[in-house]
Amino acid sequence: MTAYDDYLSCLAEADEEGAVAVARGMVDAGTDAERVLLELVAPAQRQVGEWWQRNEWSVAQEHAATHISERVVAVLGHGARATGKGRVVVACLDGEWHALPARIVAEVLRLRGWQVTFLGASVPVAHLVSYLHQQDVDAVALSCALAPRLPAAHRAVQACRRAEVPLIVGGRGFGPHGRWARAIGARWAADATGAADLLDDPAVLRPEAAGALVHLADDEHTSLLKRRGDLVDEAAAELQRRFPPMRDYSDAQLDATMTDLAHIVDFLAAAVYVDDPELFTGFLAWTGEVLASRGVPAASLAIPLERYRGMLYDFPRAGTMIDAGLAQLRR
Repeated sequence: MTAYDDYLSCLAEADEEGAVAVARGMVDAGTDAERVLLELVAPAQRQVGEWWQRNEWSVAQEHAATHISERVVAVLGHGARATGKGRVVVACLDGEWHALPARIVAEVLRLRGWQVTFLGASVPVAHLVSYLHQQDVDAVALSCALAPRLPAAHRAVQACRRAEVPLIVGGRGFGPHGRWARAIGARWAADATGAADLLDDPAVLRPEAAGALVHLADDEHTSLLKRRGDLVDEAAAELQRRFPPMRDYSDAQLDATMTDLAHIVDFLAAAVYVDDPELFTGFLAWTGEVLASRGVPAASLAIPLERYRGMLYDFPRAGTMIDAGLAQLRR
């Protein structure tokens, strides 16, 4: 078995000490700590996410594995010393609780000689900006795994620009090849190595062109979020009427369904914010795969979408995106 296989086995068995031993063993054998972070811990965590998505692992198993990998990251970063490159603040956006990818970025930067302050998960923009004004910071690196956090990312970009602190972003929430990072005027890094390389580039310390997003003047995004509760309630009632299996759902299944309905609205709002239907249709495709793994037909997504479409008849951009989602489900 490879070290990677051994590490995955440790995660599956919730063997924290074993996972640490595998990572330390690689370092002792001559692999530098950065490579262990990027070639062992990061891909293993992606695999854990895929197991959860396929309903092969429970949420509890995923959380246990994440905790173990966080411990491993801490061990690998121990002893790194700043070499005068400067100080970087690494944080997750407000409402973003997937902190492990950001932690890996923080440790890679630390191993590269940066002085790093890791603020952790779900940092409100106002608190981030207050911290920047209190401290001497050379750059900020923000992580986002979920596209509904893009408005918060945009506010952070604007705030950092006003504070004259360079900012880079990363994470799946910014879309394929960082397309939505560019929409909000942020420099995007594909991974921890990319983030480190960006910060080593003097051009990053120059201001980035601001994202236009002129369509936000129609206020459709804000109005959509104000109707979030009504939309979710109406879609749940429609599912009760038109999807008979839901009548036999347990409380846990009903809670999960309500969460899914809320996520649909949140991703629709994010798509409206950056004016890109592919954000919404991509989310629907992913959700369909998750539902299928749990024995729920992906076609059932059409029911809430049709209800949302009816309620949002006076939201032209949201309507266009829902139509694209319905067309995708019917293919």
